[in-house]
Amino acid sequence: MKPGDFEFVSQLVRERAGIVLSADKAYLVESRLAPIARKEGMASIDDVVAAIRLRRDSRMIETVVDAMTTNETFFFRDKTPFEILETNVLPELVARKRGGTLRIWCAAASTGQEPYSIAMVADAMGPRLAGTKIEILATDLSERCLEKAKAGTYTQFEVQRGLPVQMLLKHFTKAGDSWNISPTLKGQVRYRAMNLLDDFRALGRFDAIFCRNVLIYFDLPTKKRILDRMAMQVEDPGFLFLGAAETVLGVTDAFKPVSGFRGLYARDTARIGARFAA
Repeated sequence: MKPGDFEFVSQLVRERAGIVLSADKAYLVESRLAPIARKEGMASIDDVVAAIRLRRDSRMIETVVDAMTTNETFFFRDKTPFEILETNVLPELVARKRGGTLRIWCAAASTGQEPYSIAMVADAMGPRLAGTKIEILATDLSERCLEKAKAGTYTQFEVQRGLPVQMLLKHFTKAGDSWNISPTLKGQVRYRAMNLLDDFRALGRFDAIFCRNVLIYFDLPTKKRILDRMAMQVEDPGFLFLGAAETVLGVTDAFKPVSGFRGLYARDTARIGARFAA
């Protein structure tokens, strides 16, 4: 791939998705543009770049940006955040809501495994929710991923990654070589296309936000802008779940680490209850 073409593509992806592609990622760009060229019947990735650089083909631009996003995900990824959600965060929020509505935003939903995992945790709590209604909003930049998430159909390989067998049997039905998530669980998650670089005030306010394994692709100023804006969208104490390799430390003071709970942050740690005693 020509250096000038790589610079153009990396700048496009940064402007459209906030993703930073360093010079050593040229191989990654080539590996993801090559399948696009084949699918479009183009001779090489040079033709793909020409379509977006010279002709400004909007459909091709969306396809390229989508291809450069990382959509790696699986059910109950890293396990610990979901244990904290069930044991600490949801009981704390249920006590505060007292039978009202609790809103959770999954800000990088990919193909749906994370928001459906959250829905399964809520279902497992049963009567412990004490009549509290839980709304889950799942957003992602990729329309392609969102369509798969909305369909709620997963391969045998996908359901074997992190999903306990008892939850598989309870919430999924087998259809040939695939598994379909139950209509009940599917109905608990609302999906919406959303770019984290855009204004998301219209989404409303939330009690907890999952924004895991996406900030690692942004530069420091972009991380700060996103986290600061998220802090404005949460009700006190305002819980935030980040990925294991992510932190707010050195990025923003809008959220504080919750002592003793890896990957969990809150806007106001002074207001969280005894369930979070280290």
